[in-house]
Amino acid sequence: MFTLVGGGLKKLQECSRPMSEVLPDLAHWIKDKVVEFDPSASQVRTKRGDIINYDFMIVATGLELNYEQIPGLVEGLKLRDSGVCSNYSPRYTDLTYKYLQGFQKGNIVFTFPKPPVKCPGAPQKIVYLAEDYLQKNGKRQYANLIYNTALPVLFGVKKYADALWKVVERCNIEVNLKRNLLEVQPHKKEAIFEDLDEPGKTYETKYSVLHVTPPQSTGEALKNNADLTDAGGFLELDKATLQHVRFSNIYGIGDCTNLPTSKTAAAVAAQCGILRCNLGAALSGETVNMAIYDGYTSCPLVTGNNKCILAEFDYNLEPLETFPMNQGVESTLMYTLKAHVMPEIYWRAMLNGFWEGPRLCRKALHLGIGR
Repeated sequence: MFTLVGGGLKKLQECSRPMSEVLPDLAHWIKDKVVEFDPSASQVRTKRGDIINYDFMIVATGLELNYEQIPGLVEGLKLRDSGVCSNYSPRYTDLTYKYLQGFQKGNIVFTFPKPPVKCPGAPQKIVYLAEDYLQKNGKRQYANLIYNTALPVLFGVKKYADALWKVVERCNIEVNLKRNLLEVQPHKKEAIFEDLDEPGKTYETKYSVLHVTPPQSTGEALKNNADLTDAGGFLELDKATLQHVRFSNIYGIGDCTNLPTSKTAAAVAAQCGILRCNLGAALSGETVNMAIYDGYTSCPLVTGNNKCILAEFDYNLEPLETFPMNQGVESTLMYTLKAHVMPEIYWRAMLNGFWEGPRLCRKALHLGIGR
């Protein structure tokens, strides 16, 4: 949703609701922060110093945005009329559309950092929305659109990558693979990038607008706990059952886990269904026939106002599409689904435990054939 805000298609206030309004009635909300996990004792310690015991624990702490890791970035985001923006935080999302509206001429540069990245389609979706906005407002001929990504590919699934390269070519967007943002110099309006293929080689790029996707990581309490995490600081789970590999009373979902799939809300919805089955079985003492997660995730790749490629795939990076049509082409229907239907599913169904991904819809639409 933040991407659509940055593209001027949604309002920021549509993206959030008070926590008190969305928590289940029977949930006990402890307004504190976990600062230490002790899985051997089945305890967590909070910032206030309270010790909380548990029989089972679900870890869903997400990722943190590390803007401060890029020298000059925080200064640029705070500096008036610097041209630096980011859709990843509600503090900065409105800046994106503001700078697009005020754009006159020059480079508009977009970045994708070294993984992990939550919603990995978002850094390039705003490229296409910016191009669409500039076209419709008579400014496209004055803009050089540049997408610098630290990844070696445009998208991880070949079918959708091939489709996106066609969009890139049609829109005349410069794409540089394996190019990572090192520093922002907001007073000079320059960004410094490193070439990941040639260590030590850097590029200085002038910009009028710079949209930055920040480096991301799990929170300190989790990544500093070697008992719970892998070498990268992610909760170490059995990728099929979502149960921790060393502590059987711990489960996890979402961005903080080491599950080898894209970190999206669609993935979390599917994981919730697996978690409901497997944790429910554990609570009742039945752990034989556990539900299996296939890595389902989805990235609605908005390629302009009213255009979207709905990417759906599994652990093997194989398409796992819901609709009986080719989702590797731009579609107004998929844009409508992304912009208007999915938010309602999130607020009304997913947060209330009624949406566990499109698996049943997919089976029905494909007449029971396939997954």
